[in-house]
Amino acid sequence: MNGDPGPVADYRPLILDENAPDDAPILLQLRKSPQVRIIDLRDVLHGELAKVRSRPTLDDPDPDRWVYYPWRRTLVGLPGERTYRAIRLDRNRNKLTRDEQKRLAGLTIGVVGQSVGHAVAYTLAMEGSCGLLRLADFDDIELSNLNRVPGGIFDIGVNKSIVTARRIAELDPYLPVEVRTAGIDEDSVDEFLTGLSIVIEECDSLDIKFAVREGARRHRIPLLMDTSDRGLLDVERYDLEPGRPPFHGLLGTTEGADLRGLSTRDKAPHVMRILDPKELSARMAASLVEIDESVTTWPQLGSDVQLGAAIVAAAVRRLGLGQKLSSGRTRIDLERGLDELAEPEPVGELVCEPEAVAGKPAPAGTALLSVLECAQRAPSGGNTQPWSLRIDGPDLRIDLARPRSAALDIGYRGSAVAIGAALHNARAAAAVHGMLGEHEFLESKTTALSAVLRLGTATDALLARDYQAALARETNRRLGTGAPLTGGVLAGLAAAAATEGVTLHSITDRADLATAAELLGESDRIRYLTPRLHQEMFAELRWPGDDLLTGIDVCGMELAADEYAKLEIGRRADVMDRLREWSGGAALGEHTADRVLSSSALVAVTFNHQKGASGPGLTDYARAGAGMQRVWLEAQRRGLAVQPVSPVFLYARHPDELIAISTDFADTLASLQGRFLDLLGVPGHEIMALVLRLSYAAPASVRSRRLPVPGAGNRS
Repeated sequence: MNGDPGPVADYRPLILDENAPDDAPILLQLRKSPQVRIIDLRDVLHGELAKVRSRPTLDDPDPDRWVYYPWRRTLVGLPGERTYRAIRLDRNRNKLTRDEQKRLAGLTIGVVGQSVGHAVAYTLAMEGSCGLLRLADFDDIELSNLNRVPGGIFDIGVNKSIVTARRIAELDPYLPVEVRTAGIDEDSVDEFLTGLSIVIEECDSLDIKFAVREGARRHRIPLLMDTSDRGLLDVERYDLEPGRPPFHGLLGTTEGADLRGLSTRDKAPHVMRILDPKELSARMAASLVEIDESVTTWPQLGSDVQLGAAIVAAAVRRLGLGQKLSSGRTRIDLERGLDELAEPEPVGELVCEPEAVAGKPAPAGTALLSVLECAQRAPSGGNTQPWSLRIDGPDLRIDLARPRSAALDIGYRGSAVAIGAALHNARAAAAVHGMLGEHEFLESKTTALSAVLRLGTATDALLARDYQAALARETNRRLGTGAPLTGGVLAGLAAAAATEGVTLHSITDRADLATAAELLGESDRIRYLTPRLHQEMFAELRWPGDDLLTGIDVCGMELAADEYAKLEIGRRADVMDRLREWSGGAALGEHTADRVLSSSALVAVTFNHQKGASGPGLTDYARAGAGMQRVWLEAQRRGLAVQPVSPVFLYARHPDELIAISTDFADTLASLQGRFLDLLGVPGHEIMALVLRLSYAAPASVRSRRLPVPGAGNRS
């Protein structure tokens, strides 16, 4: 026979639309009744909706409703179903995304047994992890049930499934709930299971447990069961394994008929085969010995039941979202976890020792060693120092070191800029020591690019002026004051750039800087969310105790405490995977964006490239690197802090290169690149070599260190 659903008014609220002709008279009657309490929550909840970030867009109207609860004689004004859910489930994000929430809302879940099952069903409703619940229990609430069923004295004598349904209705009146107040048996189990996505079995009768499993096999429905002892969860995937024996085969050849009408004593062997006496908690095992002696039945604690509900809800989410969940058994044992309490490892704090960085004396040793040391102090992306220095007869050679390249160094263009800066430093030192000669750039298949300085006997006052500045040069990532540049600064920087044949484009307007901050922040976000770029970015960083001869010292990032905490989160690839799935992570660009906003100016160093000509060579980038270094040193002489803030797309010249950087974000990068060039006023015949932010700020805390230079022999 079918389970008796009972009078719907006993557990389902009446949902009324005051604009519907059939509902209006009912509402009028309810409002006139002195026995009906009226609560209007519409304004309060719509006010709460206004606080929800990224509110979902509703394609069609979702009018408010009036909900009447007969068992409470209360009429409540609420937002419509979709609006109500958008508010109520907002705090699920992003443990559950909106798309995942919609997917779970398509589940129809049956729960057999409403002691443990009450907690399970209510938790599923609370999380919004179902679209319909079907509940079954023939029993009524007794006072002794209230140690684990969250009801009250007014529920005593009421059918357990109705108590569950009422409580869910007061949480979410729009969630459909069906009840079977006669429970289920072998004759009604198929009707109960029809249309279910998942069945959760929490009843006490062994024969019904068996019947539910046999039915789940016929209907190919996954079955879950929590046993409130040591967090025991059973998963039986009859949807994937329809031939799977009930209870994981632990009952052998036992059939459902063999379990019907057994006494407590006769049930015990079967229960022990299912539960495994060796795995029971000592208190549960001892209590089983006392059943019908000093205790009535096996004990259950409210906390164990609530834990079981949480475990089952997690399993339902996995099933509903198509995630891995195998047949089998596991335990989430709180007592064992509490036995394993231990002192937590302290969260590492960033402890940085301040370092004097200004006015560094020239390195001791031979003049040639001084030239090599100064070349080695040149800036490079990620402080990779992508060169090798060597003396080749009368020449100092700076060869591009390909293994130190990275994904953003497209075609070694960034490395070429760094080599150009290193050559400028070497020439400045050579000018001071009267060793200056001719120089040239050589491109070849072997080294890609080499800079050659022929050591001579000449000097150059303008170059020599840069020597001490090159030794003291620093990357300064401190927040600036935002003060305007003093008069003549930009003209002086442009003049420095012009000595190497490059051009300077700058923005100083606050609105333009805000736009630049937005664009560069989005570029950083893409760097975090692209797996290869993320891996390479954090491979560049060095923490206290690391080898600091290459890479970026985290202390040099000038992080506030909250920024360091964000960095620790940002280094987790699994977190970035989630943010990428959610199209989130806007905060990932805040570090750069905040610093650009605090700047006095943003400048781009560019060089000419005529349309129609073949693509720019590495020599062009290297010459621009020398010009960039002149700009940097001149800026520091004028009291400015300098930081490269070059975007991800800097060295991409073609759409396929943007795809190579980040397949998922190539279109976004193309848009950012175009907007950024327009903002800085870079014409089509010019190519960016580097972007620098300029600000007035305190000196940097630390400077990046350098690899040792090769020995220079006895040459002076």
